[in-house]
Amino acid sequence: MENLLKNKPIFIINLIFLVLILVFDILLMVVGNPYVFKILASVMFVLCGITNLAYIIKRRVVERHKLYKYLMVVGLIFAFLGDVFLIEDATFIPGAILFAVGHIFFFVSYCLFYKINWRDVLISLAIFAVAMLIILVPPIFDFRGMLPVIIVYALIISIMLGKAVSNVFNRDYRAENIWIMLGSLLFFLSDAMLLFSMFTDISGVFHTLCLVLYYPAEFLLASSIVYANVKKTEELEA
Repeated sequence: MENLLKNKPIFIINLIFLVLILVFDILLMVVGNPYVFKILASVMFVLCGITNLAYIIKRRVVERHKLYKYLMVVGLIFAFLGDVFLIEDATFIPGAILFAVGHIFFFVSYCLFYKINWRDVLISLAIFAVAMLIILVPPIFDFRGMLPVIIVYALIISIMLGKAVSNVFNRDYRAENIWIMLGSLLFFLSDAMLLFSMFTDISGVFHTLCLVLYYPAEFLLASSIVYANVKKTEELEA
């Protein structure tokens, strides 16, 4: 990460994408109109991921895991598709399925850094237990018959986040893994806010919190393609 942070062109490009994502995110919260601003914000994080992928390929940056960039971009595309479907409440289940598939791609990409181990399992189960407490205990939710889908989705995103958290405990590339973990954690928290937004009568503030957390999460994951998958010993080409 240190060498890449010193490379001004790709740093500036990522910064521009971040600004665009946040601008469209703010407009979505203030103006509304998800068919314009939500789609634009989501397109930006996909383009950010694709741009970083193209940068690595063009500059022939030495990577720890060559498949990482492709898996992340596919995950981002599925997240974008999930966003499109979630514009309408009636298409919640297809949207949730698309997001779940995206999380699976993210999880597999995290497994490229470190193989699955018992720490991954224990952390994932702990996160899933917290998710179940949020879903099942408060008597304020009306899931309208979609509880099984929500539980399965919660399990998948808990496994994804659990692996990201577990990777931080490894000594190598800790800063990079913290970057990925923060993106995954914000994603998880945004989905928790989405539950309150869509399935309770106190949706207003939670809808805003969901958007505040979601798009920074996607940016962190998109930018991790170039900032969290390079060998530290390699210098970028001039």
